[in-house]
Amino acid sequence: MGMLQQQVRGPLALSSNWNDGLQLGVKRTLDVIVSAALLALLSPLLAILALLTRLTSPGPVFYAWKVVGKNGRRFTGYKFRSMIANADELKSRLELRNEMIGPVFKLTNDPRITKLGAWMRKYSLDELPQLYSVLKGDMTLVGPRPPLATEYARFTEYQKQKLSVKPGVTCLWQVNGRNEVTDFDQWVAMDLQYIREWSLWLDIKILFRTFSAVVGGSGK
Repeated sequence: MGMLQQQVRGPLALSSNWNDGLQLGVKRTLDVIVSAALLALLSPLLAILALLTRLTSPGPVFYAWKVVGKNGRRFTGYKFRSMIANADELKSRLELRNEMIGPVFKLTNDPRITKLGAWMRKYSLDELPQLYSVLKGDMTLVGPRPPLATEYARFTEYQKQKLSVKPGVTCLWQVNGRNEVTDFDQWVAMDLQYIREWSLWLDIKILFRTFSAVVGGSGK
């Protein structure tokens, strides 16, 4: 972690492509076209998942995701609820079992996850409603994952650099062994690598690798 963090000490050097209006315009256009197309094409699946969520455990269909986006701007995103309804209230009881070093929480075989939720997470199906946030412009298809507002409150200045750009549905961390990363600063280092090296071609490569990971059921 030390070496990874030292690589980005000082002002974060953004890729020059972030100043290219044409590339940014194409990125946003792809966000709108792909998110709208997927929401339309997957609408039968979304309806089935919503119904199953409602029928298999008490509570709302969607989890209102209070997160932080670019430059600390807060917004509410949505996921299919994959945990029991009072999961947030029970989180404090599990803090000592946290497997991630840093301000974020990660627990393999989290007891709050429902059976349907575990299956949805395996194939990242619970994440599909985030396409609406992409369509709205709160998120992008590829970019650093947005942290919960409660997590962001504990970020160091180094960690806050990951929010120099709009957050995304998928990122380098998700396609580079996300289940093996146990130090949040390693995760942040990958986000900063993305920011330093961003190009449309990098986004395309990450999207293809994400598709392979989803089909392979690598989520947890």
